[in-house]
Amino acid sequence: MSERRVVITGQGVVSPLGNTVEDFWKNLIAGKSGIRTIQSMDTSAYDCKIAGEVVGFDPTPFFNNHKEARRADRFFQFAMAAAKMAVKSSGLNPDGEDPHRIGVMVGSGIGGLGTLETQYQILLEKNPGRVSPFLIPMMITNIASGMIATEYGFMGPNMVIVTACATSNNNVGEAWRMIKFGDADCMVAGGAEASIRPCGLAGFANMKALSLRNDEPEKASRPFDKDRDGFVMGEGAGVVVLEELEHAKKRGAPILAELVGYGATADAYHLTSPHPEGLGAAKCMEMALRHARLNPTDVQYVNAHATSTPVGDLCELRAIKRTFGDYATDGLLVSGTKSMTGHLLGAAGGVELVASIAAVREGVIPPTINVENLDPEVDVDICANEARQAKVKAALSNSFGFGGHNASVLVRAYEG
Repeated sequence: MSERRVVITGQGVVSPLGNTVEDFWKNLIAGKSGIRTIQSMDTSAYDCKIAGEVVGFDPTPFFNNHKEARRADRFFQFAMAAAKMAVKSSGLNPDGEDPHRIGVMVGSGIGGLGTLETQYQILLEKNPGRVSPFLIPMMITNIASGMIATEYGFMGPNMVIVTACATSNNNVGEAWRMIKFGDADCMVAGGAEASIRPCGLAGFANMKALSLRNDEPEKASRPFDKDRDGFVMGEGAGVVVLEELEHAKKRGAPILAELVGYGATADAYHLTSPHPEGLGAAKCMEMALRHARLNPTDVQYVNAHATSTPVGDLCELRAIKRTFGDYATDGLLVSGTKSMTGHLLGAAGGVELVASIAAVREGVIPPTINVENLDPEVDVDICANEARQAKVKAALSNSFGFGGHNASVLVRAYEG
């Protein structure tokens, strides 16, 4: 059997920078920040009062009726919206396909945290009989994949991988494997997150992981800047349609890019901290390059994980230099788009993959904003503060999660 190539034919985004791919990309390359003072909850008792919230989002059009939308946790609302955008943009007609050859892998790092908080409060204040019968199906992380498949009748491989902030990349990467191995012709894959909630905000803040730059929300996320003081929580979803090349060509699908490489490794080092020298992250990127049969110099752009934490940014920098060698400081372009979106946790890789696809297609590198005082250890070109015109044939996107999970995906311009 000839090698099965995998292309990307559809994409959907819900984000702090816009709730369509077009708005997201337009605001990203304009260097706009989607980080604001939190409006969805009272933060008066919290040290951190800022986040990248999704605004102006109405889930109702993405569900069959208002009641169905209301019974979905916010993370699932985001997931369904992004999935429907992705499927629509791909031109995929479920009625004309073998349902057993189409699968779904749309994950979440945390899942239905809002539902869990709300229903647990009801349990404490009232009685067990008042807890919603929808608590469990609204809360569980796999419900997005299950219900996206149910909506379309997709009966192929269906599961979710939960690897904290590496979730989206692992789901996309393993969906890629499913198609490469011949178990599916098409997969809907990505991630969604909605954890800007009292418990989520308190938990991350008490770890001392979050930025406390409350008086300047738009400037709070500043990857690679010397004065960075932590990440900013974000929410949203990023979903793509992956498709075997011949299947896509046969139905005349729009081919946005080719997914050519995927890497997955573990740091095996610490509960939350990355390996100081970036060993696991470097091996992850090397694996993606090996799958793609590309040399480091064949990649023009890296969308870095770059969360704006003092430790994490430099660990990733060391990993990039370990992987790309001298080219890392002499030709490679890197940027941290979380400077604008905040950290979407399990959804981060999904929206950053969309950004990487756009960089390849449009020849524009989104900037790392808020770089006012570059960290002296940073000696790579991070496209500080302004988008950069550049010919991008291949782009690598990194996502790393608590527990030492590393996942990288590699896309390149499609060539027939």
